[in-house]
Amino acid sequence: MAQTSSETVARPYAKAAFEFARDKQALQAWSQSLALAAQVAGNADVGERVLGNPRLTAADKTRLLLEVCGDDLNDASVQNFLHLVGEKGRLAALPDIFEEFEALRAQEEKRVDVTIVSAFDLDEAQQNVLAEALKKRLNREISITTQVDRELLGGVILRTGDTVIDGSVRGRLQRLREALTA
Repeated sequence: MAQTSSETVARPYAKAAFEFARDKQALQAWSQSLALAAQVAGNADVGERVLGNPRLTAADKTRLLLEVCGDDLNDASVQNFLHLVGEKGRLAALPDIFEEFEALRAQEEKRVDVTIVSAFDLDEAQQNVLAEALKKRLNREISITTQVDRELLGGVILRTGDTVIDGSVRGRLQRLREALTA
């Protein structure tokens, strides 16, 4: 999968933030702070009116971002990090920085987020069975998010990172159709 320039820009910032937070044993706190900053920076109004405003200096943009985040972003090291990102004109990349940070954190914690798309709602027992099977196969802690897509007809699609396992009836029918027409 090709990387966008935004991901390329975000990676060194995310790596630096991650290494600092890991060394300070503050991954959870940094994660929460970066999530908030990324949410604010990713907001369409903030992006358009503040981050995209050529009349505002980088320092003004950072100050406004910190003001919007308020007391929820009171860690001095996170604020310093955001000032650095702002000085480099990269505040708009905060959502990607957060995403990269979370990927590094998940890798460090041997955790993986899995999205399960099924034709019908899965009860807790079914989710637990899938989580245990994936935990054994991937040798990682599993965090599950579920979605329902009635067009699947049956079965499930599992997504984690760049990996997709399509065990749906729709997927099987599609593969059968491709085999028959080849």
